[in-house]
Amino acid sequence: MNKFLLFFLIWVSSSALYAQHQQVDTVIFGGKKMIRIITEKGDTAYLDQLREVSVSSKQQFGSKDEYDRYMRYRRYAAIVYPYALEAMRIYHESNEATRSMTRRERKKYMKTLEKELEDQFEEPLKKLTRTQGLILTKMIEKELNEPFYDVIKGIKGTWTAFYYNTTGRFYGYHLKDGYVRGEDYIMDMVLDDYRLSVKK
Repeated sequence: MNKFLLFFLIWVSSSALYAQHQQVDTVIFGGKKMIRIITEKGDTAYLDQLREVSVSSKQQFGSKDEYDRYMRYRRYAAIVYPYALEAMRIYHESNEATRSMTRRERKKYMKTLEKELEDQFEEPLKKLTRTQGLILTKMIEKELNEPFYDVIKGIKGTWTAFYYNTTGRFYGYHLKDGYVRGEDYIMDMVLDDYRLSVKK
């Protein structure tokens, strides 16, 4: 989508300015590096690559309660999205970093990483509501196409996965179930607008 929007902007600008003599240079505008085009008439256009956007059709709801839940989920998803992105980045990087390690080296690496992550994220994550935590979990499960239970099991072992699964049930999380499309269609609507893919 980024490339399409950039192409569209360039096409619109070049269509309007094509026949005119123009000056093209690079400037810093609003803290960002952009291409600046100045026509012989003095008109100025700035070209920039836009962030990726998600375009979806207008949602239909059966009741005001459903609409309210959708809006609440959207607000919560916006809050937890940065944590989900960071989690995916760390997950892929740690998988890559430990690929050629021995079991002992991997255990030591993961213990150090766990301590760093606790220092950085424990307090902010504690402040999330139950529903925000659920949306964060489902976001990651949807991206990995794997239940959170299996992710924990792969990283920390069966006993730890069992502990978190049992504890999670007190808060309404069923970590063995994973993300099941169609189970909560309002959750599906919201998560469809978020992409967690990161370059590995």
